[in-house]
Amino acid sequence: MKGKWALVTGATAGLGLAVAEGLAGAGANIVLHDLVAPKQPADDLRARFGVEVIAAGVDLSQREAIEATMADLLDRCGAIEILVNNAVVRHFSAIEQFPLEKWDQALAVNLTAPFHLIRLALPGMKQRSWGRIINMGSIYSSRAVEDRIDYVTTKTAILGMTRSVAIEMARSGITCNTLCPGTLPTPAILNKIAAIAGNSGHSIDHVTREYLGERQPTQRFVEMNAVAAMVVFLCGPAANDITGASLPIDGGWSVA
Repeated sequence: MKGKWALVTGATAGLGLAVAEGLAGAGANIVLHDLVAPKQPADDLRARFGVEVIAAGVDLSQREAIEATMADLLDRCGAIEILVNNAVVRHFSAIEQFPLEKWDQALAVNLTAPFHLIRLALPGMKQRSWGRIINMGSIYSSRAVEDRIDYVTTKTAILGMTRSVAIEMARSGITCNTLCPGTLPTPAILNKIAAIAGNSGHSIDHVTREYLGERQPTQRFVEMNAVAAMVVFLCGPAANDITGASLPIDGGWSVA
């Protein structure tokens, strides 16, 4: 991947940063995106892996901002050859109380932004007859859960977008796939588990096993580095014929 440019959205920390680290470790130059330009993580990535890194801050709910940022990146990089649509927003609420502005925001960031980024990246990929588009789905791309209609709806819809792009690009050297992780050790999940432990009097380890046991048969978190490794694999030659796929990384949750 040396010399190729990869754009990873929502990459200040957590899964997005892990994916960026994986791609940088494989030699790719990185555009590290978040709502506010992640300058310190970009500096760290540059120092650790010796690749070029651009920190990009853009509100993905705004089409004009996406278009301006992509125009600048394409001018600077020539092409975005690897696109990882990872950024996401979610709001917890029952349907009848769901704030309308939060619904609009989720559709814009979780679904419309990937569409715009894909359509703007495709011309450069086509010129090179090579490209990798990876949309980050979820276990909730195939299952539902209460009080998260925005997340479930957008993560389900991203599968349709992936299939459509894959079919249109099937003879172009460009692939498009969705990864569907289960429960990751994100700060939000870890804080939730800590709160349950504090209220129940049980240990963190005990609550973690119970929390994960209701979801993932392995009773352990999905490792962020494992998801990053799958992204790197999908960008390699062994994955040339994997396109339009929805790949679970969920400790058996989707088949339990």
